[in-house]
Amino acid sequence: MIKQEISKAADTRKRIFAIVGASSGNLVEWFDFYVYSFCAIYFAPAFFPKGDSTTQLWNTAGVFAAGFLMRPIGGWLFGRIADKHGRRNSMMISVLMMCGGSLMIAFLPTYATIGAMAPLLLLLARMVQGLSVGGEYGTSATYMSEVAPQGRRGFFASFQYVTLIGGQLLAVLVLVIMQQFLSTEELRSWGWRVPFVLGAIGAIVALYLRKSLTETASAESRNNKDAGSFAGLWKHKRAFFTVVGFTAGGSLMFYTFTTYMQKYLVNTAGMDAKLASGIMTFVLLVYMLMQPLFGALSDRIGRRNMMLCFGVLGTLFTLPILHLLKDVSDPYVAFALATLALVIVSFYTSISGLIKAEMFPPEVRALCVGLSYAVGNALFGGSAEFVAFTFKGWGIESYFYWYVTIMCAITLLISVRMKDPSKVGYLKDEA
Repeated sequence: MIKQEISKAADTRKRIFAIVGASSGNLVEWFDFYVYSFCAIYFAPAFFPKGDSTTQLWNTAGVFAAGFLMRPIGGWLFGRIADKHGRRNSMMISVLMMCGGSLMIAFLPTYATIGAMAPLLLLLARMVQGLSVGGEYGTSATYMSEVAPQGRRGFFASFQYVTLIGGQLLAVLVLVIMQQFLSTEELRSWGWRVPFVLGAIGAIVALYLRKSLTETASAESRNNKDAGSFAGLWKHKRAFFTVVGFTAGGSLMFYTFTTYMQKYLVNTAGMDAKLASGIMTFVLLVYMLMQPLFGALSDRIGRRNMMLCFGVLGTLFTLPILHLLKDVSDPYVAFALATLALVIVSFYTSISGLIKAEMFPPEVRALCVGLSYAVGNALFGGSAEFVAFTFKGWGIESYFYWYVTIMCAITLLISVRMKDPSKVGYLKDEA
């Protein structure tokens, strides 16, 4: 009995170490990816000098969206590597590629130096980062879901979004600290480059930590004839398109109330940029801490019920929250409204990776999770800022509120029709 307890404790410690190791790279990947969005206010004029601030942000948002368009390719490429050659190898390659993309942006000449080549090279760097993060999500979600213990998978797997949000939070925090010590002119001149250098250094550290991870994909699954193949994916096409469907609404709302919200508070509500960054720092901190709580809740009520809660609440409250934020002037009210929106989003994000992983067998799990997520995210999540600025430029900003609401309603309809993966999914069978 005592030996069993010791063995169980050792197994738990091993699993926790694996979660931490995988999470470290996830944190760095998402920090590097989101630094672009949060620093865009300062470097937009350097690459897109023509037009007003909305036009400049619209252009940088377009490049941000282009990075998302590379995600399906990354989801396919790294998903195939993970299913055929192991999750660990895939995660090491992806974080190394992110390091390269960040260094490229950090030392990129501006429009004043090389003209039109500057925005083109910025686009190329974002495409490299998009390829990397497209592979990171599916592989890390698969790895963390496989290494988490049965009965507590929701809690353990939720740490993927703890580190994903942590990457956003760290990006905002670095910017807030820099805003305290550098003037606006310094930030626009050279300060915006510093976070990209820090991200590249962090990627090297994450690469070292990931080298020690234990592989979760068995030799049998890696040698399966369907491993990492489209033929294997097509055998699970219904689950694949289900994931694409509910990812569309979940990702759109996530990016609306995280990366876009800082710009929304500045560009629409008229808040000072430093104040908006400070508000979003605290909002993201609370949001990050919520994930394990919601993940543990999913272990009790099931993944499908979590998705139903997200669909219902998102459909009912997105429109009024965005309308109230449009005219907000009190920072405490802005904090409360943004936090309320992210409470709703937490029903989705806390189980986002796990619910996908539970729907596919191990030989195509990383491919199906990564590619289905990347497709839905590229079409709807990554384009959130671009669509929002487009509607604003046309003078019909409120249409964006309806757009997000309708996508939440579609997620609700898909969730009503799906079976609960925590009860009938493949990970249950493997336990």
